[in-house]
Amino acid sequence: MEGSEELESSLLTKPWASVCFGESAFLAKVCFRDTGYILLISDLSSVWYESADAEAVGQRSKELNKRLTVHVSSFLHHLCDLMSPLLAGQSDTATSFSCHHTAGGLSLHVKSTLSGLPFYWKFHCCPAPVEMVSRHLVRPLIRMSLALQYQVQELTFLLLQKDAEIEDYRENGATLSRDRLRTEPFQEEMFQQNFMAESLPQICGVAEGQAFASALQQLYAAVTQQEAKQSRKRQRSGEELRGCGMGKDTEGPTPAAETTGHPHPPPPSQEDETASSSEGTTPASSPAQKLRLPVSKAKPKKAKGLFS
Repeated sequence: MEGSEELESSLLTKPWASVCFGESAFLAKVCFRDTGYILLISDLSSVWYESADAEAVGQRSKELNKRLTVHVSSFLHHLCDLMSPLLAGQSDTATSFSCHHTAGGLSLHVKSTLSGLPFYWKFHCCPAPVEMVSRHLVRPLIRMSLALQYQVQELTFLLLQKDAEIEDYRENGATLSRDRLRTEPFQEEMFQQNFMAESLPQICGVAEGQAFASALQQLYAAVTQQEAKQSRKRQRSGEELRGCGMGKDTEGPTPAAETTGHPHPPPPSQEDETASSSEGTTPASSPAQKLRLPVSKAKPKKAKGLFS
């Protein structure tokens, strides 16, 4: 289970790539390690995935490639070498890919060669859980949209500053040496209207398989790296919280152990009872107060370490 979680965490920062199998366009991302692989693929209507450890890869390789007797790690490295050009948009005539819809899933077939012998592989993908789709697609896209929105706002501010600078030059007698470089002052509202009326229909008409261009892949990787960093930070905070709880549990029994050293103390003598009644209850209550004092002080420190 831990190996699978590590693979998915590594997959998170891998950007989506546009791939085509025949006339079908997909978005895909994959992560290979010596311990196995995880593949995520979508046609923007459904999302499928497969996670396979080294044992499963070894068993499937024996079934599909009976003549090949290489180590499991060699199969994984070879699969990685075959998938990398596909995700990079590079064609390889020596390797063929095909996909087939199955009952409740998707099967991706690979045909190539390894050590001079035919090499076959089948990715058996099943529907991805909602949490996986949200983590790898929905949340990153929302954050990318916010990042692009802030970027547009900053560029708009820079344009307005440039216009103010140019206007200052003009007011002080500066002239253009080439009239074709002359521009009109930037009007944000007019720009938005033209964008919605002219540019947006062209963008929405682009084929779905071209959804992740190289610039968007870089933005996706940057966004998911930030999410992975925040996830690790939350995990460390949780571990510190559990560690504080364990520390409290181990310190708690200490006062009880001291008080239970003599479970049946001898009855006090008449002189002791007289002395105790004359002194009141202060001596009996002060040890309990001393024992509780460190605990009451430690609570604010733990809360401060957690939320600071």
